[in-house]
Amino acid sequence: MVNDDDTTAQADRAHGVAYEVTDGVAILELRGSGSGNAFDAHLRGALLQSARRLTTDTTRGVRAALLTARGQHFCVGQDLREHARLLETAPATAFANLPDHFNPLVKELNGLSVPLVVAVEGACVGAGLGIALCGDVRVAGESARFATAFGNLALASDSGVARALVRQLGPSRTSGLMLLGDRFSAREAAEWGLVHRVVPDGSATAEGLTLARRLAEGPTAGYRETKALLRSAGTSTLPATLEREAVVQRRLGATDDHHEAVAAFLERRAPRFRGH
Repeated sequence: MVNDDDTTAQADRAHGVAYEVTDGVAILELRGSGSGNAFDAHLRGALLQSARRLTTDTTRGVRAALLTARGQHFCVGQDLREHARLLETAPATAFANLPDHFNPLVKELNGLSVPLVVAVEGACVGAGLGIALCGDVRVAGESARFATAFGNLALASDSGVARALVRQLGPSRTSGLMLLGDRFSAREAAEWGLVHRVVPDGSATAEGLTLARRLAEGPTAGYRETKALLRSAGTSTLPATLEREAVVQRRLGATDDHHEAVAAFLERRAPRFRGH
């Protein structure tokens, strides 16, 4: 016989975010209460907690991360049933999810020092798109589909979607996606540069894990500095960028990984990186 406490514990494990570290890769899997992995309060909180744990674990041997999802879809965005209840019963708190969960979550994922791979199957919509856009590398199944979706709800945007799309697609295409709400396919996302690789349906997670493991075996100090340069590329002046690059290259030039890479090239062998 299973008591009520055991049942609750099993439900919590089934609904939330699974977190596992293997071979230097942290794997985070969204496990929503439904097949769409909609962001209800529990899933939002669990993902934020996992993202904070990931930030801490990057100082404890984690060298890359994979964000994926269980079920048919990556994430269909905010749980609208929960949202509708709040609009009816507690309208003043209906958008507390932004400062409480989504905003710190987007900041946490964008601030990671290690590469983040995101594997997308099915729908990736609204806040789910915002979370996916936090990744450094995205892999999508052939039937994956994307949409901003906010305009259809008479809202603007959140979860950093507009900023991420403008930086990656430019203002014209982003305006069309935001205002018209057009869906776009995995192939279109790849053509536009939003997705790194399109793979057969059902294999996005496996491909994402392969890439995450490859990154975990790479020169992670170099990756960390590359991510920092990329974050500042859109706002930094050319002189400031060149000056920062010179500082970064000198710093990386003193690492064991750089010396190993040069030695491996001269000896015509594969380098063995240690992450420092």
